[in-house]
Amino acid sequence: MARVNLFLKKPWLVAVAVLLASNIFIWYAVFYEDHGGLLTVAFLDIGQGDAIFIEAPNGNQLIMDGGPDRSLLRELSKVLPFYDHSIDMLVVTNPDTDHFAGFIDVLKNYEVEKVIEPGTKATSETYRAFEKGVALEQAEKTIARRGMKIILDKQVYLEVLFPDQDVSQFSTNDGSIISRLVYGDVSYMLTGDTTQKMERHVLALGDRALASTVLKVAHHGSRTSSGEDFVKAVDPKFVVISAGRNNKYGHPHKETLDTFSKLQTPVLGTYERGMIITRTDGKGIEVE
Repeated sequence: MARVNLFLKKPWLVAVAVLLASNIFIWYAVFYEDHGGLLTVAFLDIGQGDAIFIEAPNGNQLIMDGGPDRSLLRELSKVLPFYDHSIDMLVVTNPDTDHFAGFIDVLKNYEVEKVIEPGTKATSETYRAFEKGVALEQAEKTIARRGMKIILDKQVYLEVLFPDQDVSQFSTNDGSIISRLVYGDVSYMLTGDTTQKMERHVLALGDRALASTVLKVAHHGSRTSSGEDFVKAVDPKFVVISAGRNNKYGHPHKETLDTFSKLQTPVLGTYERGMIITRTDGKGIEVE
């Protein structure tokens, strides 16, 4: 007996199937787009490197640092709906490979509007490939400077604390962008790979509030960062360290962990927990 395609025999089923699929897609989109007034800050599990996904309550998105490789795309698929192929802004805190290489594939797979860099020099072939991708995307490039305030939503902004000067002759770590993400009473101190030398410099400037709910620990927990005076000034409720499991650098270093232990500050590490997602309504904060 010849088989008859049910949809050909009953074309109204096609209309029903299309309608059902459309409704599923719409409700899927509604689920993802309804942020409930929450700011999401996700510290992505990209191995030995930094990558932070930030989404404001209104849906504006920013990625601070891109990790060392294509693992960034894998992690983004966990926090972005499949149909979302645009990112408002990429921030490169310093041009070391473990902070930007993943952006090369992001530029190929997502529409990117703006890119912010510190202005330190980078000469690697990988960085040239990144800059070529930015040029092809025709994304607007900006050099970060102290006092810049990037408005993500009505009560959400990212304020640049450093660089406060031309850092083109600085080492990549000394020239790292230091910024503070604020939503109401909740804030995040985001430090790239900055060093204790530059932490002291920011402390000496003294004209910006440093106290923050969360501290993203600089340089993956290296002993070269997270000086006690700086950590005291930030006074975080907890800190997050982005580092690879069993990495060859021994990050986080014991000296850094001892500082947090002395100050009784809880430590969350991607090397132990994988992706760390925080959500806040500007008053309280929740951690996954």
